[in-house]
Amino acid sequence: MENNGSVQRESWGSKIGFIFAAAGSAIGLGNIWRFPYLAGENGGAAFIFVYLLAVLFIGLSVMLAEFAIGRAGGLDAIGSFKKLAPGTPWWITGALGVFSAFVILSFYGVVGGWTIAYTFKSVSTPLTNLTMESFVNFITNPLQPILWQVVFMALTIIIVILGIQGGIEKWSKVLMPVIFIILLLLIIRGVTLPGSSAGLKFLLNPDFSKINGSVILSALGQAFFSLSLGMGTMITYGSYLSKKENLPSSALTVASLDTLIAILAGFAIFPALFAVGMDPAGGAGLVFATLPSVFDKMPLGALFAAIFFILLCFAALTSSISILECVVAYLKDQLGWSRKNAAIVVGTLITLIGVACSLSNGLWSDFTIVFPGKGALNLMDFLGALTDFLLSVGGLLICLFVAYVWKFNKANAEVTNNGQFTGVWVPIWNFIVKIVAPIVIGFVILNGLGIIG
Repeated sequence: MENNGSVQRESWGSKIGFIFAAAGSAIGLGNIWRFPYLAGENGGAAFIFVYLLAVLFIGLSVMLAEFAIGRAGGLDAIGSFKKLAPGTPWWITGALGVFSAFVILSFYGVVGGWTIAYTFKSVSTPLTNLTMESFVNFITNPLQPILWQVVFMALTIIIVILGIQGGIEKWSKVLMPVIFIILLLLIIRGVTLPGSSAGLKFLLNPDFSKINGSVILSALGQAFFSLSLGMGTMITYGSYLSKKENLPSSALTVASLDTLIAILAGFAIFPALFAVGMDPAGGAGLVFATLPSVFDKMPLGALFAAIFFILLCFAALTSSISILECVVAYLKDQLGWSRKNAAIVVGTLITLIGVACSLSNGLWSDFTIVFPGKGALNLMDFLGALTDFLLSVGGLLICLFVAYVWKFNKANAEVTNNGQFTGVWVPIWNFIVKIVAPIVIGFVILNGLGIIG
């Protein structure tokens, strides 16, 4: 039965709780794993400069649009669109987000399991043994990664069952400060190593000759996806917000925290890489294959390796709970399910799909799917490419909805609290959402499909 709004809905207990939860949703493996190796492959500081511009002018605007839709609708991602544009097919935008969240968590949970496994491996196995070969042997094993994935998903389900204030908000208040503390420890360790200054130079001295179309599109894509946009999580989190909250300030704080974590991750990784003579363009294997070798060359290397993988695990967990909440909120609001039943049923289904993703790295590796612009991929990589595409489409539709369907007179009233938080930024935000963001996201979509490069 669809929720008609007569039942009191959960809400955040405090502004800081919401900020930490929303920032935790944005701060995930993309910041600590993907961002550093993309920066390494695309010129370091030059890439970071473009990335910052993309976050400021595109990511922040789309995030504010999602918060506004969620708070104005006061329901899940699908329900909010139904409420704001009744009798129209725009609810499909929310459905794309919910579907994307379901698919993302199926393979995200697998990688989350890897982070838990490597936390234990870093203290139980000599770091010299944690090579690319050992990583491949681990992920192709038919049983081990699945067991760790189940552990990770169980933690996610339990936190979501505990609710907004008692689960997501409470644990975000614990995990987010710990993430900052761990990053600072790793930075202090990295910059005190002999030879680390070359890594700092790589991060701080931009070589603008490195900037080309490919770097710009890569930075735009990373900025968009690292902020958890287009999948309905920010709409869902926004729906639990009080009408008194300052949406622009909240969006700016969340985007700033997300970007800060990504840059701190660079400072934690690159000085150490340069100190031991490793290639900063280590690709996706940077975390699980290259970094153990870096830690092995440090005093107390096993300890710092364990600390790093705990950081990865916590970052993955803060994102996974928001992704699961997006789907759970839909089942609660639109179908009348209890939070507990929704979390268990959906979490179990997602875990089962994740098992198939894990097996596609080994036992079922012969099964491939062709995706435009990517070629033949195994199931895990295919779902990753599919959701990248869906998130881009979702972000594009959100901008078009705000600008041309909901209209700015209503959207501006929501984001400014009926004129309470107005300023010169309002027409700028309108212009970005109406013109700039759709064009830029359109280029990201075409690039992802291999149509432009």
